[in-house]
Amino acid sequence: MCGRYSLATPNLASVRERFALGEGIPVEQHFNIAPGQDVVAVTTDREGARRGDMLRWGLVPHWADSPKVGYKMINARAETVQERPAFRDAFERRRCLIVADGFFEWQPREHVAKQPWWITRADGLPFAFAGLWATWRPAPDVEPLRTCTIITTHAGDALRDIHPRMPVILEPGGEDAWLDAGTRADALAALLVPLPDGETARRPVGRAVNDAGHDEADCIAAVEPEPDEPSSPALF
Repeated sequence: MCGRYSLATPNLASVRERFALGEGIPVEQHFNIAPGQDVVAVTTDREGARRGDMLRWGLVPHWADSPKVGYKMINARAETVQERPAFRDAFERRRCLIVADGFFEWQPREHVAKQPWWITRADGLPFAFAGLWATWRPAPDVEPLRTCTIITTHAGDALRDIHPRMPVILEPGGEDAWLDAGTRADALAALLVPLPDGETARRPVGRAVNDAGHDEADCIAAVEPEPDEPSSPALF
């Protein structure tokens, strides 16, 4: 799964330019983006033109009884996204790019606490997760809630020892196809693959990132992992 990610680059102007976000989108530096927050995205209008957008992370289908369901739908599995009722309509008509430059995963350890890792492209550049979006409106006279989910796939060899799954990071050449309403379903499915191992970078980070409310630079600061060794028994 993908439960936390970053947009930590200090060069936010380049992010705005890279994704043609426009000046109305508040592109800000974040080291620890969590579900339930509004995130930077790219959607399309009725004519298919790109537009910068802000979406709440955690997809709420239009038929949901409560927006709280979004916390259970922060991710959609690539293998079933075309079949699950919560995601299949969005897969057909409401695909989006979710702008990031890294994501976090927690590696299970046998004798010590899980080790967080920050995973990025090898070149360190911002990228787009493959996402879906939806609109939920509890009543006709209420402002609609626009939400999104990040699609995940199986992890590549470079990350499999950390976690068996990872978010889909689209190659730049696949972003237009992902947004294009005319792209066939089989071509879309072909985009939902792991980032190639040679384009993947990882580094261990401290446990500051464990706190979803903590959004500081120490979330991505490299640390030396704690040895995974059993504690010595007390002698007395």
